[in-house]
Amino acid sequence: MINTDPLELTKHDFEKYHQVLNQRPDAAVISRAVMTNGINAAATDPAAKVRLHREFSVEVDTGTVTNQKQSGRCWEFSLLNTLRHQFEKQHNVKNFELSQNYLFFWDKVERANMFYQHIIETADKGPNDREVAFYLKMAGGDGGQWAMAAALVQKYGVMPAYAMPETYNTDHTMAFATTLALKMRRDAVALRQMVADGASADALNEKRHELVGEVYRMAAYSFGEPPATFDLEYRDNDKKLHREAGLTPQAFYQQQFDVDLDDYVVVTNSPDKPLNELYRLASQENVAGGKQIRFLNVDMAELKRTAIAQLQDGETVWFGNDVLQQMSREQGFLDAKLYRKSELFGIDLSLSKADRFAYHEAEVTHAMTLTGVNLVEGKPNRWKVENSWGEKNGEKGYFVMTDDWMDQFVYEVVVHKKYLTEEQKNILKHKPVELKPWDPLM
Repeated sequence: MINTDPLELTKHDFEKYHQVLNQRPDAAVISRAVMTNGINAAATDPAAKVRLHREFSVEVDTGTVTNQKQSGRCWEFSLLNTLRHQFEKQHNVKNFELSQNYLFFWDKVERANMFYQHIIETADKGPNDREVAFYLKMAGGDGGQWAMAAALVQKYGVMPAYAMPETYNTDHTMAFATTLALKMRRDAVALRQMVADGASADALNEKRHELVGEVYRMAAYSFGEPPATFDLEYRDNDKKLHREAGLTPQAFYQQQFDVDLDDYVVVTNSPDKPLNELYRLASQENVAGGKQIRFLNVDMAELKRTAIAQLQDGETVWFGNDVLQQMSREQGFLDAKLYRKSELFGIDLSLSKADRFAYHEAEVTHAMTLTGVNLVEGKPNRWKVENSWGEKNGEKGYFVMTDDWMDQFVYEVVVHKKYLTEEQKNILKHKPVELKPWDPLM
């Protein structure tokens, strides 16, 4: 540890800063541009429109986009988008939407159950312990992982959007999330006190059932209670009506979707960790006994190779990314050089991908769907992206991403394991390295 006295800034320091600033011949011009237009507008590279030309040599035929509105359910939307694309192709139908509300309901119930488990397991630690604080901070939240959505589908199946449509509270989740967080933190106080008082495992489980039942009630009031069965009705592209009555969500998924989610792998590029390793994020697993959150960490060239192979076979790709970086929502642009802020301020703002992870700059903030890629002499230079922010963003809801943005800000893709090398398949058999709950891949 280096011991230094606090640095006191003096009038002399400020005079020096002032002189250095005014020695820059472009200072006044830059200041006017930034103050009048804002940082992003002043730093925008107009050549981005050339780089982000919307033509793709490989493109999966998809329809209208979905809209998660004011919610953090992108991870569910993106998985359901990949499933609906497969359903549409298999059944010759366009724009068939699956119910996001249905999975959201069960996630709230299942995730509360796991929260109570974590609280009981860490009851011997203080509330300011980093792990306990993490669970308390995450209480009631919307965000999640691909494997969490997959676990819900595997246990509960899926249903058409019309069978359990959106409600105000699924379109605008903040009020429910804050109310649920308050309840869960209050429940944490009660459960930790029971442990401190020496309660038995049976007593704790009885209390957990009571608390989960209350979350179920809150979700039912806010989202509606999931129907046990529904009637499947859709008209295919040849105008033929299809109908099957009395389907359960599990039967619908098993009978109508030719996909086994256990055949899919989350391939990551997190260069702050050793590559060619298998990792697990147990802290975010939402279904007791359900699918584990696992990552196969590889270099970026391998991640892109698997994604391209799946697109070339006509299947879209779920991917996790940091959408808040170098993005124009209105234009639907994702370009690592979209805003040239380093040049604007005359300051080096670059960080390696590994350093961004290590120093808390990198974060998986969003999930979207790859639907196309443009290859030049076998190498990608831009990608087509299906978002879940409705049709008013980008080009009818579709974004375009440079390959440079993918290198910098895409952290994971979900691909069928058939696209892995034999060596990578063998790594999947290894015991995974456990990640800390607060790892940036969360």
